[in-house]
Amino acid sequence: MSIPENSSFQIWVDADACPASIKEILYRTARRLQVELTLVANQPMHVPSSSLIRLITVPEGADVADDKIVEMLAPGDVVITGDIPLAARVVDKLAIAIGVRGELLDENSVHDRLASRDLMEQFRSEGIDTRGPSPLTKKHLQTFANVLDRTLTRCLKKR
Repeated sequence: MSIPENSSFQIWVDADACPASIKEILYRTARRLQVELTLVANQPMHVPSSSLIRLITVPEGADVADDKIVEMLAPGDVVITGDIPLAARVVDKLAIAIGVRGELLDENSVHDRLASRDLMEQFRSEGIDTRGPSPLTKKHLQTFANVLDRTLTRCLKKR
């Protein structure tokens, strides 16, 4: 992935489905590293009072928040999402996608994940029980925090 040198970046969050525990990690990280954090949601939600943290509320509808994130992000930005189709769009715009379980989704992995997701969706449409993801654990939170920290450290070095 080619990220422009000496560019500023920000963190975008697909906030409607983002677990509260992940948002808390993101709030602390934005303050600690002095990086802008923008949550995009189709419903109002509480965000901490900070010049670095903001909420953009979009109208309800399929992919409206996703479309807003893709419209506003810049190459090198970091997007937090559990939505694989959104992650694929993010990667296509030369930004970085991180899943809520700490998966770094890049051009090498996101399209495989998208194909797997589509296959599972096909199974579900045929009535096959594919079970959803397991609950978020402390290990997932630690993995997310570690991947976020490594990714942002790399991004900060390129500023």
